Amino acid sequence: MAKDHGPQIKNDEQYEALRNEGMSKEKAARIANTKDAGEKGGKADKYEDRTKADLLKQARKIGIEGRSTMNKAELIKALRNN
Repeated sequence: MAKDHGPQIKNDEQYEALRNEGMSKEKAARIANTKDAGEKGGKADKYEDRTKADLLKQARKIGIEGRSTMNKAELIKALRNN
């Protein structure tokens, strides 16, 4: 059972898993607090079906560096590898 990290962390289990993988507290919190980052079962739209603006917004939420100069394919790759 995941520890309760308070109201600042929306998905405690995901946060702990990311921290155990070695992510910083800040980055793990950003990802765990992203609205659709933890959705399972195909509920989140595929990256290829999203607009570049949507991908940029997602990249901003999780803190991907250099996102403003990336094209759609590069954004998709960066989001998948993050």
